[in-house]
Amino acid sequence: MRWVDIYDIAEALEEKYPSVDILSVRFTDLWKWVQDLEGFNDNPNTSNEKILEAIQMAWLDERN
Repeated sequence: MRWVDIYDIAEALEEKYPSVDILSVRFTDLWKWVQDLEGFNDNPNTSNEKILEAIQMAWLDERN
């Protein structure tokens, strides 16, 4: 997975953290959690706030 695989990342986050309050997750934590996902292999420095926000919203959609 790469940073642009927003929906795959959201699905993986939901599987790994099903009880987390998504909207209270800090972007610094989200950034680390994404990098810790199995199959994630992208440069950590190519992420930004816009990407993290998109992941967070996709994760919220995945949960609902």
